[in-house]
Amino acid sequence: MQFQFYNQKKEYTTFSQVITKVPGSEKLHFLVSTAIVGYIKQLNGIVPDVLNNSGKHFLPFKNFRFEIINSDVTDRSRHKVAVNFFSDPLIWHDTIGSQLLVSTGDKKDEEEILTEMFSIQPLLSIYSIR
Repeated sequence: MQFQFYNQKKEYTTFSQVITKVPGSEKLHFLVSTAIVGYIKQLNGIVPDVLNNSGKHFLPFKNFRFEIINSDVTDRSRHKVAVNFFSDPLIWHDTIGSQLLVSTGDKKDEEEILTEMFSIQPLLSIYSIR
């Protein structure tokens, strides 16, 4: 329905056509993102696809960004979206083989810091570093 608002004359069938030809249509990313809010809440603040070396979900997120990659009103198989999750900063301690040793920085007591080890995997990126 959001797409129809920016394509009232039905001139376009793809998201990329609307984005390049209709002023203001970049708002579609935000307008459509409301459809995934229920799914995001079910994640309970944990990134769903990043596992530690024990196979457990561990990476908390505070924010997310939804974006439409592609869409075509004539072909549902061309609908592609991305959800980018943003965690709080992690402290990188070391790289051991192909795994990163990190912690959240939350000290549980004075002598011990709880850590996680995980592999860099496809579609996982480091957004910023200090």
